[in-house]
Amino acid sequence: MGWVTGHSYIVYGPLCNGATCVMFEGTPDFPDKDRFWELIAKHKVTILYTAPTAIRSFMRWGDEYPNRHDMSSLRLLGTVGEPINPEAWVWYR
Repeated sequence: MGWVTGHSYIVYGPLCNGATCVMFEGTPDFPDKDRFWELIAKHKVTILYTAPTAIRSFMRWGDEYPNRHDMSSLRLLGTVGEPINPEAWVWYR
């Protein structure tokens, strides 16, 4: 949550609109590279907001990790912090 967009878009905005926020401490690849996707499935996350840098890392790790989990709860995807390249956006969708 280091940037002002982190506070505004990840904490204050959702909470002011009655949403529940899921945050975790650590890195998205420990203890396994599917930690991110496991949390989404476990908590039935509906909106995912992350940086293009993270998305490009997920791409490098492969589709096997998100494919292990039920992502059907996701209804909105967003990115922040930097421009996203077309290949990363296509993968993210």
